[in-house]
Amino acid sequence: MNLIVNADKNWGIGKNNSLLIRIPEDMKFFRRMTKGNVIVLGRRTLESFPGGVALPERTNIVLSKKKELKADKAIIVNDLPALFEELQKYDDDSVFVVGGESVYRELLPYCKKAYVTRTDYEYDADKYFPNLDEMDDWVKTGESEEQTYFDIVYTFDTYENNAVKDRR
Repeated sequence: MNLIVNADKNWGIGKNNSLLIRIPEDMKFFRRMTKGNVIVLGRRTLESFPGGVALPERTNIVLSKKKELKADKAIIVNDLPALFEELQKYDDDSVFVVGGESVYRELLPYCKKAYVTRTDYEYDADKYFPNLDEMDDWVKTGESEEQTYFDIVYTFDTYENNAVKDRR
């Protein structure tokens, strides 16, 4: 399992159930990485998608404690055992955790790769991703050249987890 996230210099990822910034190249990267694959997300992340509906051309699996939750074109699971049972149907490398904060934190130990768009700016955030640079098990294995979007500088970084938990 992998994850994909856009984080600012303080690892902020969102505010008021919305992304901190929308960088066209980052959105293209997200589409390229997740299209045709499986995305795992929380209910609030689903609600933040255009129209509050599942993303097309992907298998959307929503992890939510709300047992009554219904979502068109999405699979709903209510806990980790149910999620892991559902994920057995898919190749591990085709699964991407896409948020939000609590889903990232819950599934981070089970992810082997993290694709992080790092923005060199501090936004006013109310949701944060764990700082991978401070975690012993996570190692940065790749960093793109600096990119710019207007006056915003960002990189595409790859991290690998040297202690992935077995979810089976």
